Amino acid sequence: MKNLKVVLSVVLTAIQLILILVAVYVVYTGAVKCHDYGYRIFAEPPMTDGEGRIVQVAVTETMKPKDIGELFEKKGLIRDGKLFILQYYLSEFRKDVKPGQFELSTSMTVEEMMEAMTVVPEESSGEPAAE
Repeated sequence: MKNLKVVLSVVLTAIQLILILVAVYVVYTGAVKCHDYGYRIFAEPPMTDGEGRIVQVAVTETMKPKDIGELFEKKGLIRDGKLFILQYYLSEFRKDVKPGQFELSTSMTVEEMMEAMTVVPEESSGEPAAE
């Protein structure tokens, strides 16, 4: 009977130790992923270096940041449409982004793309270009 208590105590201690190790691993892994994601919000590099590829995108008035992020991801301008939503809301340009046809480059950062979208393209403005 005494041996059974000792064995049971050792098994329970081993299970507790395993659970603690699993919890530490989960917390550590989650913290690393959160840090990486948080870092990417402000420091996400462009898709390509150098010249990049010019991509035409049409942003409408009804598009939400989620829709724009999905469009940009589909067009190869960004890596993660969900990350774009956070970048959008934390950007100084978010209130100035306008609808229209834009020529964006894969060598632009998200911040540069949003800055480019604050200027209404001449074709979309409905007014003749000033000379």
